[in-house]
Amino acid sequence: MNLHGPLTREVSNRIEAPPERVWALVSDVTRIGEFSPETFEAAWTRGSTGPEEGASFKGHVRRNGVGPTYWSPCQVTRCVPNEVFEFAVGTDDITLNNWGYRLEADGTGTKVTEYFRIEPRLLMRLYWTVLGPLRGRTNERGMRTTLERMKAVLER
Repeated sequence: MNLHGPLTREVSNRIEAPPERVWALVSDVTRIGEFSPETFEAAWTRGSTGPEEGASFKGHVRRNGVGPTYWSPCQVTRCVPNEVFEFAVGTDDITLNNWGYRLEADGTGTKVTEYFRIEPRLLMRLYWTVLGPLRGRTNERGMRTTLERMKAVLER
């Protein structure tokens, strides 16, 4: 795990699959329910049909795997095939946090890094000051689980 500031966390895993195959999986938001312990489904919205900058989707989240359950609107903010897929979570006016995947070719496989970055707004900084240590550990466990599940599918 690397920390790039107090509002960011990341987890990496090496997957024995080329970046193109890993990219196809991490950028297909409709498959996240197979891997994430919290987001059990997602769908493209607002006419979006696939990964590209500006594309919209919504994720159906069961917080901490038990609830509450809610839909989170998301928008793709970085989309470089076989390299990075990142999206903002929030409304059209306010981004709460950002999630993403970075891919790096690694011999015959790919180093995959999943990360999140809390927006440094006052409300989010206060939230992170109070709940950050607990939520950060939960998110790190979730990212490890997600990457392990993706690895199992891609290395089959």
